[in-house]
Amino acid sequence: MDDRNAGADDDIRVYVVRSRRKTVSAEIDKDLSVLVRAPLRMSEREIKEFLRKNEDWVRKHRDKRREQMEESKDIPKLTGQELRTLAEEARRDIPPRVQRYAAMMGVSYGRITIRNQKTRWGSCSSKGNLNFNCLLMLAPEEHRDYVIVHELCHRRQMNHSKRFWAEVERILPDYRQSVIWFKENGEKLLSRMM
Repeated sequence: MDDRNAGADDDIRVYVVRSRRKTVSAEIDKDLSVLVRAPLRMSEREIKEFLRKNEDWVRKHRDKRREQMEESKDIPKLTGQELRTLAEEARRDIPPRVQRYAAMMGVSYGRITIRNQKTRWGSCSSKGNLNFNCLLMLAPEEHRDYVIVHELCHRRQMNHSKRFWAEVERILPDYRQSVIWFKENGEKLLSRMM
């Protein structure tokens, strides 16, 4: 199995990315391929078995992604000026929120950058630099706060372990509502990017 092109079956493209992780996971990419994230030492046979066991999940989520892409086709794109305006709003809105939550959590952070991103809402580098998508300004305030807290929690846990999610929940007990909101609305917002 080639790590960049391994098939669960003939009609689904599967890409495998190996890293020093302990668990295996799968996600559906924008081109409807399956991205498998696997531990370095996981064998091809184990990956194929993982895909076989999760075939129903893969098909269900590919169908859902296909529907989201179909719905997103007719959503109007933001103009360059609209994106600049959103970025300016984000530069005024997000840093004070980051500062407030960082103080509440007792964590530090580096530089805050606002970007026009097509796939991510936020990220946190190993140096503590934070990146946020300007499209967050189109999300309700509580969901914007969720992304900020999520990234700040990476200052304690650079992973998505149970400890990470416990930290998110400690700050935002209702964070699951935001996860659901982004699952239902995130693709539509991201599709507005030029």
